[in-house]
Amino acid sequence: MPTPVSALSLQRPRTLTAALAMLADDPTLTPIAGCTDVFVNLHFGTLENRRFVDLWGLDELRGIRAGASGASRASIRIGALATYTDIIRSPLVQRRVPMLVAAAREVGGAQIQNRGTLGGNIANASPAGDTLPVLAAAGARVVLRSAKGERTVPFNGFYTGYRTSVRQPAELITAVEIPPIEGRQWWRKVGTRRAQAISKVMMAGVRGRTVRVAIGSVAPTVVQATAAAEVLTKGGSIADAQTALRSEITPIDDIRSTGEYRLRVAENLLAAFWRETK
Repeated sequence: MPTPVSALSLQRPRTLTAALAMLADDPTLTPIAGCTDVFVNLHFGTLENRRFVDLWGLDELRGIRAGASGASRASIRIGALATYTDIIRSPLVQRRVPMLVAAAREVGGAQIQNRGTLGGNIANASPAGDTLPVLAAAGARVVLRSAKGERTVPFNGFYTGYRTSVRQPAELITAVEIPPIEGRQWWRKVGTRRAQAISKVMMAGVRGRTVRVAIGSVAPTVVQATAAAEVLTKGGSIADAQTALRSEITPIDDIRSTGEYRLRVAENLLAAFWRETK
C-alpha cells in the first residue's frame, strides 16, 4: 500500500549553503529534486527513507556551460539539477556530447524528462540509469560538495557497488564535468520500448584513436568495457572484442530479461557500434 505522506518530513533550503548546512547537521536527510523515483516508491509503499531535503528550488545547481569563456577545448559543466529536457535542448550538449542527448531523449516521456535530473540519475546509482554509460564513456567527473569543501571524482571511480557510491552522507552532487571528446560518439538502448521502459541493456561508445565502451544493466554498476575497447583500439577483430566483452560483464536473470539474452544483446551492440561508426 502507498506510504502515508504524514510519515514523511521535508525541509526546503533557499540556498546551496543552507542545504549543505542541513546535511552537515543531519546526514540522515535524503536529498531529492525531481522525485521521479521517489514518487514511484511512495506509491508502491517501498519508500525506505522518511526525511528529505528538497533541492529543486536551488538555481545554483542548474545551468549548462563550457569553461574558459566557452572555449571549444574546455570541459562542459552540467549542473546536477539540469533536467533531461535541458540537456536535449542545449546547443552546447548537442554539439559536444550528442550521445548524452540521445540517451536523454529515451528517458521516459516528456513529463519525466521535464522533472528528472542528471544528478538524480547519478545519485540513484541504478545500473539501468540511462545516462550512466554515456558519462562513463565520456570520461566524466562528478563534482561533490559539502559544508567543508568541494572535491571531484572520476565517474568511473564513483560507484563502489550496487546502488552505492563514494558520496558521503553530508555531500551533494553539484555538477558533472565532461571533457572534450575525440572521436565518433554512439548510443543505443534496448528495452521493451525505446522510452518509458527500463533498459534491458544499453551501450555508449566513442571511436577515436582510443576506443571507449560502457554498458549498463549487465552488472551491479555501469561497466566500462576496457578489455573489449583495448582490442578494438589495437586493431583487433570485432569477434575478439566480443570475446573480451564476455569476461567483463555479469548479466543476471530478472523480471525484465535473462542473463543469456543480455549477454547476446551486449555482443550485438558492440558489433553495431563498430559497424555504424566507420
